[in-house]
Amino acid sequence: MQQPAVCHLPNEDVEVLNSEYGKNVIKLLRIRRDDKKHFIKEVEACVHIRLDSVNEYMHRDNSAVIPTDTMKNIVLALAKCKGIQTIEQFALDICNHFISSYCHVVYVKAYVQEVPWRRLEKNGVPHVHSFICVPEGIRFCEAEQCQNGCPLVLSGIKELKLKKTTQSGFQGFHRDKYTTIPERTDRVLSAELFCKWSYGECQDIDFDCVWDTVHECVLEAFSGPPDCGEYSPSHQKTVNNIQMLTLAKIPQIQEIEVTLNNIYYDVVDLKKFGLTNDKEVLIPVDIPYASYTCTLGRKKCLREQA
Repeated sequence: MQQPAVCHLPNEDVEVLNSEYGKNVIKLLRIRRDDKKHFIKEVEACVHIRLDSVNEYMHRDNSAVIPTDTMKNIVLALAKCKGIQTIEQFALDICNHFISSYCHVVYVKAYVQEVPWRRLEKNGVPHVHSFICVPEGIRFCEAEQCQNGCPLVLSGIKELKLKKTTQSGFQGFHRDKYTTIPERTDRVLSAELFCKWSYGECQDIDFDCVWDTVHECVLEAFSGPPDCGEYSPSHQKTVNNIQMLTLAKIPQIQEIEVTLNNIYYDVVDLKKFGLTNDKEVLIPVDIPYASYTCTLGRKKCLREQA
């Protein structure tokens, strides 16, 4: 066997702290046909595994390596054989297959996100086989499992854009010589949301119902009552309102992380055109942008974990 030309440290002088590999961005469309009525799930999956040895890294021995092309084919085959009832269940099916089929796989992690297709309707009548893509946030999940361990599942929403044109302000903040922004009592609040949550146990969870309820909580906490709204004193308090409402309505959720990426709008100066502008014409400022993140957990669950 030809020896490598590059000089390196002896193996006994180093230790592998972590080694994983996998296949990313596996895209597929699964169609289930029930007579004339069709059901679809279009997903993008990533699968990563860890083996019980690191011989492929340290000793040029590939005998235990499951090719990433094989991993892709397994995902496609599972979509056919198991179907995709929910993306969470599909991620669990992927994890279970690798853990149960390969004794030398000690850890597997699957990420799945779903294209937001919705069945077309006309006059309240659902179409049997036509769909429209709706930008109401991308649903995603992560599942992971170790040998002889229980699977863990995270669910989430990302790329959900929210906006309200009043009932938002920012006052009473810390000031020093670098502070230039004025206090505001009425502003446009616009943001892109990222949200993920974890469950206690994965058994008997209606993942569709939970996701729909979280989505409703986000919209309700952000906007407030439809006739008057609710005042937001900061992005941070809006994040907290979303989390508190979600935990109050969904007891299965143990922990929730919410991020709001601010989309700032600047009022255009129209005086040079002889026009007034009472915050009627604004332009978005893409960068730099502010980000606000908080992770909230139930105290009882945190104590049990400790």
